[in-house]
Amino acid sequence: MNTLRAKGPKNGHPGELLTAHLLNTLTALHTIRRRIGSVPGVPGDFWVWAALAALLHDPGKIPDGFQRMIGNTPEPVKIWGERHEVLSLGFSELLLAHLPEAVRDWVGCAIVGHHRPYYNPVIGSSTRTLLAQYSGDAHASDFLNRFTPADEQRLAELVRWLHTTGRENGLPLCPAEPTTSMPDLVGAAFGAFTRLMDRWQDVLAPDDPDGRTATLLLGVVTMADHLSSAHSPLDADHPLTADYPATLDRRLAADGHTVRPQQRAAGATSGHLLLRSWTGSGKTEGVLLWAVRQVAELSSRCGGTPRVFYLLPYLASIDAMTGRLETELDAAGRIGVAHSKAASYHLARSLEEGCPEDTDTIGDGLAAPAIAAVKAHSRAQATRNFRELLRVGTPYQLLRGVLAGPVHSSLLADSANSVFILDELHAYDTRRLGMILAIMSFWENTGGRIAVMSATLPERLAKLVTCTLKQKVPLVEAPPDTPAPVRHRLHLREHHLTASATLDEVRAELDVGHSVLVIANNVRDAVDLYEELGPYCTERHGEDSAHLLHSRFRRMDRDRIEGALLARFGAGTPRRPGLLVGTQALEVSLNLDLDICHTSAADLEALVQRFGRVNRLGHLEPAPVIVHRPLYTPRRGSGDQLFADGVYDKKPTQLGWNILTRHDGRTIDEQTVTTWLDEVYESEWGDTWRQEVEFHRGKFNRVFLTFTSPFADRSHLADAFDEQFDGTEAILLADRDDYGQALNCEMPDRATGRIHASRYLIPLPAWVTGLARYDKALRVRTINADYDPRLGLRALYHDGQQNYRPGEVI
Repeated sequence: MNTLRAKGPKNGHPGELLTAHLLNTLTALHTIRRRIGSVPGVPGDFWVWAALAALLHDPGKIPDGFQRMIGNTPEPVKIWGERHEVLSLGFSELLLAHLPEAVRDWVGCAIVGHHRPYYNPVIGSSTRTLLAQYSGDAHASDFLNRFTPADEQRLAELVRWLHTTGRENGLPLCPAEPTTSMPDLVGAAFGAFTRLMDRWQDVLAPDDPDGRTATLLLGVVTMADHLSSAHSPLDADHPLTADYPATLDRRLAADGHTVRPQQRAAGATSGHLLLRSWTGSGKTEGVLLWAVRQVAELSSRCGGTPRVFYLLPYLASIDAMTGRLETELDAAGRIGVAHSKAASYHLARSLEEGCPEDTDTIGDGLAAPAIAAVKAHSRAQATRNFRELLRVGTPYQLLRGVLAGPVHSSLLADSANSVFILDELHAYDTRRLGMILAIMSFWENTGGRIAVMSATLPERLAKLVTCTLKQKVPLVEAPPDTPAPVRHRLHLREHHLTASATLDEVRAELDVGHSVLVIANNVRDAVDLYEELGPYCTERHGEDSAHLLHSRFRRMDRDRIEGALLARFGAGTPRRPGLLVGTQALEVSLNLDLDICHTSAADLEALVQRFGRVNRLGHLEPAPVIVHRPLYTPRRGSGDQLFADGVYDKKPTQLGWNILTRHDGRTIDEQTVTTWLDEVYESEWGDTWRQEVEFHRGKFNRVFLTFTSPFADRSHLADAFDEQFDGTEAILLADRDDYGQALNCEMPDRATGRIHASRYLIPLPAWVTGLARYDKALRVRTINADYDPRLGLRALYHDGQQNYRPGEVI
């Protein structure tokens, strides 16, 4: 038995012993249980079933065919073609024979499903499923031909080891060690496989809790397999510690300040929270005080260590918030960064370990050692998706967990008994907002607690949140006797942001030494404005005085730009003249403080976020925020519908503009703006908005969150899901080699490794997919494009023609 291996050789060393891998997986499962704790709504024996599945998930690797495939025999390596997890069912049946069939089925469903879906509901799909591979086997003798030969002596030794190990770990294996043979084992596997396929092909009722239980069970078992294979521990010490309130008190006192009433009220709230407080009032610190209490209460209730997810609307905001939290909590290198598709890539890739097909080996164009190295790296990266206890990202990755199955169910399991902070929920369109509201209900049902924070939270949006969640959701805001500071004076301009009159006005402001923020609604306008104004600013105030930021940069370039912005215009730094041109990528999380803002009109929520980057700390007299009338134009695929500068819906933009005209020349504060937002959302447009949100919430819940077919393949939904929520991403064709190297090789330091290959990705709208090419080897889209590290994506070429105009996208 000591010669049986679970993995192939790596770096000249023999592969991991099968017994070592099984024991490591069981140990990892216990670690996961200690982290997640008791999950509401699942049977009391859930964690016992999970532990049994972890121990018994891979003994089906005993056949000679598998051992030869991984290079553990004298014969040349040869593809086996069978599924070890199917044979593993036989061990479960024999070692749990004294337990009810229903218990064996719960354990078995996770064992047999931890690599592949059972079946595909889409006719003609090319996805490999277990049922498609074994549906022609009508008798146990058919299975016997597939899974033999195997050494009977090693089988007896492996059964003895499993029995002893399980009993030593307190698992309910049969009292006496069973005796068996390969025909007995294969026959047991055949019976269990047939039973499970019959059981889970039936579509469950939407309110049947078995679907959610099965999904979460599969999730914790596949997560344990990830951790075992990667040999990488989970963080045990929370960066958000119980002494954070005292630390915050000391820091504020040193600067002559105290915790504000709304911050203290948030920290005293038990359960869900709505936090509405003006920009610069310390919402981030307030919600962290709230999170400290939730972590302590959830830990006491469920026995685990809750994860904290800080979720932002824009990818461009993630790294800035990560750095801010690292500083605030003195937790350098301990804040996770959830980067969307890079995470999904590694989760999927790590699951390919075990039984590759011929095409899996040949399609990569890599020799066996290189393939092993790629998979080993992906296992490590998959683990990093679960390592840190506090993570910053967009809701995208957590939402993608609803695709479930062996790839994504672990994301759902990891979210149980967690704390969720949603910053600027208003920034999402109706479809995405509906999706987020739907999963908020799932988070609550699995023990989670949720905070929604905003400077200006419309009453109608607050009601949608409170109606979605079952538990009470109190609203915390600044007391009436502590009004928001008056930091801005509103001015309107009838001419467009790109008009020559605007350029003259900005140049004059630069001449007198102001720092000027210019925010366009689309990339094209932002780039044009920067090219017009940037050289003038540089000539006046130096090379590092003019900057451009929008969403069509490679991550590595965004990181560099954001660092330069914070150095020049960061809140609390000495005021310096300069120019910052951008799009909505500047609206969330970048802690900037400039003197004057020029912006194209958009919906009111977006404008308030833009205003918040001017006179942020209130050290100036009310600073000018100048709003320019937009151009209303159609955008690709919208027919005759018009949008402000091709981006923002015309109706709410016009409603906001009409309100602004009544206050032209006046000072404004965010409490006043909240009443403006309520006026917009109570309009006829607001009625339609609410209906659309509720429609998308219901649809997402029905399609993804009822888990009526928990073991069916959902890969056909993945592309549609990506396009609905996060568009797509691609790399420049010129970056292909560098991307491949970064994707498949370990980086020299943790910070670089965390960002890894995603630093080459450029976020793009879904319609660009048709202009990109899919690289099968790297599993990424590539684009042939005109790109400049200072200006971002300029043009995209397809078949020699320019097909992409930056003004079409945000």
